[in-house]
Amino acid sequence: MARDAEGTRRRLLEAAADEFAQRGLAGARIDRIAATARANKALIYSYFGNKEDLFDAVFNALVVDTVHDVPIDPDDLAGYAARLFDHTISHPQAFRLALWHSLERGGVALPAAVAAANDDEVAAIAEAQRDGRVTERFPAAELLVLVAGLSILGAPGIAMTHVGDVAERRRTVVEAVGLLTKGDRS
Repeated sequence: MARDAEGTRRRLLEAAADEFAQRGLAGARIDRIAATARANKALIYSYFGNKEDLFDAVFNALVVDTVHDVPIDPDDLAGYAARLFDHTISHPQAFRLALWHSLERGGVALPAAVAAANDDEVAAIAEAQRDGRVTERFPAAELLVLVAGLSILGAPGIAMTHVGDVAERRRTVVEAVGLLTKGDRS
């Protein structure tokens, strides 16, 4: 039987994403990932190196997917925050992986794809600031952190007392980002 290397690699990444989202890097087990993916655990080492490298590959894919699914619009950072908020709600696994990465790899340099995505977003905001479309009150990198930070307020596990609170929280995020980012010439 011919081996489907790309299919196996994809199954391993999906199984690893589930395992890491549930248990973090320290709690994840290669045996469980291999069993869930219906693959030999030796293939994990062959394709990815070690468990830490597999975690980084999963996190890297998460960031690439998020940047693709939720592109930044520096002329509508409130809308961007709303789309990030929606993405966080519809992709709870991604939020959990980001938290685990922050907790367990926070002191490690960001993967190249993450750094590149952040650099591109900061550059887009900085250009909008130079043109007066976005406030210069905050440095572009800090403004991106503020927008992204507010957008996760709809994440699973963030306390909301009623089902209707999701829509209200989303409105609050959009309004807050609008106030934070209003252009100096507006």
